This record gives sequence, structure tokens and C-alpha cells, in this order.
Amino acid sequence: MTDSPAPLADPHLRYDATPGRRDIVVLGSTGSIGTQAVDLVLRNPDRFRVTALSAAGGRVGLLAEQAYRLRVGHVAVAREDVVPQLREALSAQYGAEPLPEILAGPDAATHLAASPCHTVLNGITGSIGLAPTLAALKAGRTLALANKESLIVGGPLVKELAAPGQIIPVDSEHAALFQALAAGTRAEVRKLVVTASGGPFRGRTRAELATVTPQDALAHPTWSMGPVITVNSATLVNKGLEVIEAHLLYDIPFDRIEVVVHPQSYVHSMVEFVDGSTLAQATPPDMRGPIAIGLGWPERVPDAARGFDWSAASTWEFFPLDDDAFPSVGLARHVGRLAGTAPAVFNAANEECVDAFLKGALAFNAIMDTVTAVVAEHGTPEAGTALTLEDVLDAETWARARARELAAKATVEATA
Repeated sequence: MTDSPAPLADPHLRYDATPGRRDIVVLGSTGSIGTQAVDLVLRNPDRFRVTALSAAGGRVGLLAEQAYRLRVGHVAVAREDVVPQLREALSAQYGAEPLPEILAGPDAATHLAASPCHTVLNGITGSIGLAPTLAALKAGRTLALANKESLIVGGPLVKELAAPGQIIPVDSEHAALFQALAAGTRAEVRKLVVTASGGPFRGRTRAELATVTPQDALAHPTWSMGPVITVNSATLVNKGLEVIEAHLLYDIPFDRIEVVVHPQSYVHSMVEFVDGSTLAQATPPDMRGPIAIGLGWPERVPDAARGFDWSAASTWEFFPLDDDAFPSVGLARHVGRLAGTAPAVFNAANEECVDAFLKGALAFNAIMDTVTAVVAEHGTPEAGTALTLEDVLDAETWARARARELAAKATVEATA
């Protein structure tokens, strides 16, 4: 392996490391990542200033409160129908003061992603984050990427636009790898080790998972996240997506990216070097640390998150992954190697199946069974065909429709 070309996320590069306070655009501000990012900014007004916020539109009261506390110039919502409610909520916060400009519609976040700022934090959930990711990169912004799906489904498109080091990963695992990789060159890396908490069902067999409920799946033992990400953690789809993401971010082959189960979620990932040394990045579970890396790199933000009490006894455990009970990681490696639109099909089918599971319309094990069937039907992409955004969207549309059909069939068969 050589050190050229540079990977998308490279801690050795200091992409646009301009000193002084940074202007930030936060996409997905009312979600888990967004609310913690807002908290970090409010605690560090000398380092960061938020100029614009976007959200889906389901929590307009919180969005209005964030806008007022941060004094942003622009607020965007994906749902046009909530604009009157948002305007009312903003008026209640601002009183006689001028309101920020409101943007609405499916392209509103994409518009903000290209607006003048230093860093765009993409905290949107799902593949709808792809267009804002591409817009931020095309505009030359530093991209603090928490929306892993945009890289998964549009990997070649993202790689074509991103300058070396322009992306700073915000996922806890990839922020950990990013920091550990600073200790050596890519040529010195033997493998990446991505840790998984194991979710709420660690240690259960496939048979024991047959009757788990959405409430069971949402009871994550160490992290507080949104429902889709929490279910993805329960199926370990999240870990499969992270393997693909690590491959794309760091240009490390799939056979040198390992997944291990670490229930305590203290070690967020590790890098093993050719001399046998392994560097682990560890903090108590708290996304404010990775967010701070995404917004502040190459500088660290003091007290962004709490550290360990090393005077207290603790035990850290590591276990191999159970591929039979959790086949998602193996399937993710398969679609990652296929490339093309295969990762988009995998991700879209999974999103539909998770939605059906959360509604009680699909069994837990049927999530991956259905996704596997959709991926198999999709087949192998044509070699040598350049990927376009239209290709990705078409593949997602087909995968969602087919996943819904197969999920409905599985439900009927299960109740027959």
C-alpha cells in the first residue's frame, strides 16, 4: 500500500485549518447529533458560531428555540406544511426582533449546505443526506460527516468531489480511527478494528431473536440514539455500514477491517500497525467528543466530553462477532465489494424493513432476511459503469418498493 492518493479522511492533513471562530451550518439540528452539537457550540461561543440550522420539521418548537439561542440567519425545514407553525414558534421566541429567513422543501438542507460557512455538520439520518453532502463538498466546505448513509450510497460520487482531508468523520468509531491513524502512515497500518457494543441482544442466538419486539430493540444498553440508528445497532447493520464507511474513508481493503464486540462502549475503535502496536481511542460513551473533533480539528475542544475516572476499577471486555445471529456485517462487506448501486440497495431496503419492524409489521430476523433477498435480486452492477446520482436514486426507489413487497409477504406468511 502507498500513501497516495490521500484518503478522504486524513488526520495528517490540515484542511482549511483557519484559526479563530468557525462558522458552522448544522443539518439535522433537532436530532441526537444536532442537539448535542448545539450544546457544544453554546458552551464554546469563542470557537464556534452557527449561521444556519435545518431539520425535518417534526420538532418546530425545539428548532425555533435553537435558532433564537444561536441567533442564526437561516432556518430550513424539509416539510413545507409546517412553515406556518415554525413561523409562529419563531415569533414566540423572537418577539419584536426580526426573524431568521425560512427555507422549506426537500432541497432546503442542500441549499444551506452550500451557504457561506467554514464547516457543515451533516447530522441528517438516512440517505436523504446525500445531496447536502455533495453540495457541501462542491462548495468547498469542510464536512463534519455524521450522515454515514450519504457516503455508503454515494461513495464514488463523494470521492470524486472531496478534496483530501475535506471530510472529518463524526461517527464515534470513525472519529476514533481518525485520531488513532494520526500515529502513523497508511503504509504502516495492518488493520482497522471497529468496535460494536453488541446492542441489546448480545449473546442471543438467531432462534432467541425470533420473538424480540421493537421495545426490546430500542433499549440500547450504552447509547441514546434515534429509533432507526438504535434498531440498526440491534441488528448490527450499523456496524456493517461502518465497515463500508471505513473502507471508503481510509482506503483500507475490506479484508483488513475487523469487527469486535465491546459491550462497555469505552473503546470506540482501534488501529493495529505493522510493528504489532495497537492504538485504541477510548472515552465514556458521549457523542460530544466526536462532534468536537468534527467541528474543531486539528484543534481539540477542552472539556467537550467527560473523561474516565482512572481511580475507579473497571473491566473492559472484547468478544468475536456472531455472524450467524447477526449476518448484517457479512452482507455489508459483500455489497461493499460489489460497489456501484449495491450499497444503496442494501441501505434503502434496510430502512424500509426497520420502518416495518418498528410498526410491528415485520419480525426482527425478517429484517435481514428481507434485505438479503433484495440485495440478491439486485445482482451485480455492470462493471465499468460510472455511477450517477440518478442511478443511486433509481436503485433506492426500486429497493424500497421491493423491500415493502417482500416484507408484506413475510408478514402474511408468518401469520398464516
